[in-house]
Amino acid sequence: MNDNQDKLDQLLEKLESLLKRQDDFSKEIHLLKSEIFGLKNSGFKEISKKEESKESIPPLEKDLEIRKENISSTSPKTPAPMSINPPRASAPKTPSPPKSKINLEKFIGENLINKIGIAILIIGVGIGAKYSIENDLISPLTRIILGYMAGLGLLGFGIKLKKNYESYSAVLISGAIAILYFMTFAAYSFYDLLPQMLAFGLMVVFTSFTVVAALNYNRQVIGLIGLVGAYAVPFLLSDDSGNIVVLFSYMAILNIGILIIAIKKYWKLLYSSSFLLTWIIYISWFLLSYQTDKHFKMALVFLGVFFMIFYITFIVYKINKKEKFNFADVLFLLINSFVFYGLGYFILSGHETGKELLGLFTLGNALIHFIVSVLLFRQKLADKNLFYLIVGLVLVFLTVAIPVQLDGNWVTLLWSGEAALLFWIGRTKNVPIYEILAYPLMVLAFFSLAHDWEIAYNSFYMYLSEIPASTITPLFNIHFLTSILCIAAFGFINYIHQKKKYTSALISQPGLIKLFSFVLPAVFILTIYLAFRLEIASYFHQKYAESLLLINIENGLYVDELRNYDISEFKVIWIINYSLLFLSILAFMNFKKVKNSQLGILNIFLIIITLFVFLIQGLYSFSELRESYLHQEIPQYYHRGVFNIGIRYVSYVFVALALRVYYMYTRQRFMKQKLNVVFDLILHLSIVWIASSELLSWMDIAGITNNLGLSILWGIYALILIVLGIWKKKKHLRIGAIVLFGITLIKLFFYDISNLNTIAKTIVFVSLGILLLIISFLYNKYKHIISNESDK
Repeated sequence: MNDNQDKLDQLLEKLESLLKRQDDFSKEIHLLKSEIFGLKNSGFKEISKKEESKESIPPLEKDLEIRKENISSTSPKTPAPMSINPPRASAPKTPSPPKSKINLEKFIGENLINKIGIAILIIGVGIGAKYSIENDLISPLTRIILGYMAGLGLLGFGIKLKKNYESYSAVLISGAIAILYFMTFAAYSFYDLLPQMLAFGLMVVFTSFTVVAALNYNRQVIGLIGLVGAYAVPFLLSDDSGNIVVLFSYMAILNIGILIIAIKKYWKLLYSSSFLLTWIIYISWFLLSYQTDKHFKMALVFLGVFFMIFYITFIVYKINKKEKFNFADVLFLLINSFVFYGLGYFILSGHETGKELLGLFTLGNALIHFIVSVLLFRQKLADKNLFYLIVGLVLVFLTVAIPVQLDGNWVTLLWSGEAALLFWIGRTKNVPIYEILAYPLMVLAFFSLAHDWEIAYNSFYMYLSEIPASTITPLFNIHFLTSILCIAAFGFINYIHQKKKYTSALISQPGLIKLFSFVLPAVFILTIYLAFRLEIASYFHQKYAESLLLINIENGLYVDELRNYDISEFKVIWIINYSLLFLSILAFMNFKKVKNSQLGILNIFLIIITLFVFLIQGLYSFSELRESYLHQEIPQYYHRGVFNIGIRYVSYVFVALALRVYYMYTRQRFMKQKLNVVFDLILHLSIVWIASSELLSWMDIAGITNNLGLSILWGIYALILIVLGIWKKKKHLRIGAIVLFGITLIKLFFYDISNLNTIAKTIVFVSLGILLLIISFLYNKYKHIISNESDK
């Protein structure tokens, strides 16, 4: 203990000594500051004193810097004043505005004016040439010779100035190249002064020289004016001759020059300018002048040439530079691909033979992109996102090829399978573009499946005078198999979506996550439900159509059509039974696996809707089947057995199962909403409704015509609800009982009395009176329980 205390005392002494030294240093520094500022400017004395009074102990970092300054200022090598003068000298910033003016002036004088000048010169030469042509001032040969001389002279002058004025020289050379293109095109296309091979040989030479010059000068302006500017030549000299082959060949040579430049440089302005000009010229010609009988083959050839040049240009640069692609790159690649496909589709669809090749053309597009994607993958030549984009284009064109070449179920199967594949790649490999492509494919697959259902199952709906030529075997048919495979695809998508380790690069906002977490399972569940429901409906539609009988009446003078209408009622009942069973199974899946409250609320809502459909439409169908059984026609054309009555008890099993599921939801921990009150109301409403239907059914079978028993049933059930409400302390049950009793009394006074004899009236009134007295007695006996319940 003593040793520790001694050490602690020593440390405290050192700390106190350091603090004292720090304070001394601080005071010394402030004194030095005040003396320096006093020497520099006497007016700063008061400011330094205020500063000294404000600052007591500087921060640790500032203190270290001040100490370094102090040491350097006291060093014999560097005088103290020198450490202060440089910052003071750099303070004025007045020269900056003139600097920006000088830069702007330099840009205009050295760069902009010469480009404008060469452009004006080219336009002037073009206008002059056109004027001389229109007025026949100079012979064609002389015009071409003078043009070549002007171009070559400008070229030589530009080369001579390269050493001292490289930028200016580059502009002159680009203008000279444009003029040489100008003259060559005119000599061949309009005057026939050059043979075809020589003309195109010269253009190849000019293009090669342009490429070499652009790379040698390392200036985009040469390519921009020399190559892209040459696009204006055909339009400046156009005489509407319509020689489109020459024009497109000329453009192809220019684009090949740009492709060669792209091997070394990717001047985006050069690429985008030639890209836009080429497709604008081609599309304009196609819309205004294309004729199938004259231009079909030529249009396809040059369409493919332009597409491949720009595609290779794009890929080559990305491979060489290993550069990541951005939004503009994606846009150009997609435009190039879809313009090529769209124009090719229209060209082929307008040709008698070509329309048979549309599917093959679409697959050819997919094959082109597939070959490029394989090359990129094997050689690892570019950014992986470029690989994914091109593979995405493969899948897009395969998707488009499906409806172009195929029809029916194959389209649906391929789209749903492709959607599942793209979604899996997008989520597991974290490639957003694949997930983006998967969503529209899901929509296409679902609507394609719905279209298949419409075509397949609608043919067996009721046709009054026809029997279907073929039938669908329930569950064992191509339409149901298609549905099952689509269900598998949608189920796989949901499985991937539910996996927490696969996060979406697209969906990050909580609102979107909730939306997709609802929509994807909803599509999956809806597809399952509709697949089996349509099979059930199709079976009964076929049976109904096959039940058609043509009956001769009045010695063959009149033919009547007869059908077994009970089949339609059985169809309604079995669809309701299936719906209740499906919703019950869905609930058990939610209990065991999903445990999702939103799915639970939706499940309960659908159960309630289906129960109301059963109580309204289902019970009505029971009554129709009962009447059909009890009052069969003579002669008996169709067999109507006891199952017309027994079907109702089969359906009650499904209703009981649905109510049981609803009750289980009220006991689930993941269900945050209170469901007991609504469940009690639905349960007792269903019981009293079904009990009333049963009573009426058996009264009809027994031949009893009055509804006396219905009023007594309602009264008894109201008493039961009162007892349950008091026992379980549920106010809503007691209120429901009072409402039911009120309805019973209204029915008694406004309907029953008029149809009952004296004995029946006596029985009803006495029975209901006793029930009311019992209810009143229960309220009085257990009023303390009811009042305590109300106070809570």
